[in-house]
Parts: sequence; C-alpha cells; structure tokens
Amino acid sequence: MQGRFAPAWKPCWKWCINRKRRTSAIGHGNPEMHRTRYEQRDTRDTKMSDIKIVNATGLACPQPVVLAKQAIETNDKVKVIVDNDTALENVQRLGTKLGCDVKVEKNSDGNYEIDLARKAGAPLPAQDVSVSCNASADASGPFVIVCAEDKMGRGNDELGAVLIRAFLHTICLQKDKPDVMIFYNTGVKLTIQESEVLDDLKELAAAGVEMLVCGTCLNYFELKDKMGVGVVSNMYDIAGTMSKASRLLTP
Repeated sequence: MQGRFAPAWKPCWKWCINRKRRTSAIGHGNPEMHRTRYEQRDTRDTKMSDIKIVNATGLACPQPVVLAKQAIETNDKVKVIVDNDTALENVQRLGTKLGCDVKVEKNSDGNYEIDLARKAGAPLPAQDVSVSCNASADASGPFVIVCAEDKMGRGNDELGAVLIRAFLHTICLQKDKPDVMIFYNTGVKLTIQESEVLDDLKELAAAGVEMLVCGTCLNYFELKDKMGVGVVSNMYDIAGTMSKASRLLTP
C-alpha cells in the first residue's frame, strides 16, 4: 500500500515546501514589495472616494438638479448619472452656472455620466435665498412674465388665442421688457416652431430676454423636438426665478 501511494504523495510534499518558501520570500524576505502593493491599492481607493456619485436615474424633474447642487456644495468632484436628455441639459447648465468643468459621457446602459469639477479657487455654490414673508418684493429682483397657457384669459379659446398674440406683440414694442419669460403647461406651445407668436418671442430673446421652457411639459406634449426658442428648463430654476422676482406678471 505504501509503495502504491508514495509517488503521488512525494510530489505533493515537495510542492508544499516550495510554496512555503515562495510565500516567505514575498511576505518576509521582501517586505517593501509587500507594503508597496497595499499602498498602491490604498491610493486608488482614495482617488475613487474623492468623487461623489449621484445616481439620479428614474427621478422626475427637478430632483436630478437638486441632488447635483447638494453634492457639489460639499464635494470638489461629482459624477451625476441621469437617463434622459432633459436631466442632462439641466445638470450641464447647473454646472456651467456654478463655474464647474463639465464633461459628459454616455455609458453602455444608455445613461449619461456628467462629471462636475469645481475649478481651483472657485467659491462654494451660494445657498438658496430664503423666501421672504414681507409683502414688498425685492426691488433688485428680475421682472418675470409667466405664460402658463397658450391663451389669455378664460372663456372663449378662440378669443384667448387672439389676446395672447396681441399681448406678446405689445411686450415687444415696450421699452420696459421683462428679464425672464417662463413657459409651462400649455404655455410651452407658444415656443414651438409652428407658433404664431414665434417671431415676437425670437425678437424678445434677441433683445436679451431669458426664456425658460419647462422640459417636463415639452415631454408631456411631445414637443421637445419642435421647440423654436428658449432653453429647456426645470422646476428648480422656474420656482427659483419666480420666488426672486420683483415683478411677476401672468397674462
């Protein structure tokens, strides 16, 4: 019995001895090599931990922007993952507004990875201004016109369409033009390429009027590809602009 098993046992015994010697050489004979490997691994882990990951896929507007802003307030580098074009544009605009370096990459899942990096010496993003309970508005705030419908007034829709065209054309002729115009709900229909007021809105935009068009509303009415003027915006920017307005006009 001993003769039969000896050939198989002896090579195994030699292998164990050789393995022990090699392990000893790495762990004890060359401790610098052993420590360097761990130091390299720790360095990589530190670099990864410097980037704050914000997974905003599946979140409704304006959550991706809100989460991105919260993250960049406490981190120098943030990677925001979103799954639609509207969220991509909103986060990109936020990064630019905050003075960040912005890089975008589309991953294999079809999601967008947006890298935001605060530039050296750039100040932290300003905190949101608290809503004042005073009756008087801040005189330094913007003059804002809000178009929540594609008509003016209630009652007769045909008459309402005539009135909104007249209103916007009149705004073009006035010297006192708004700083910002906001379009949401059916009001986004005023900004599309087939709109009868598109020329007036383009003239206002050329005069420096900022136009914020609700991205959620464009998607709801399937009009995003038909937008003819303005920038796709979100409720975070819309609500913030309205709350800071010195004058807020809704036709």
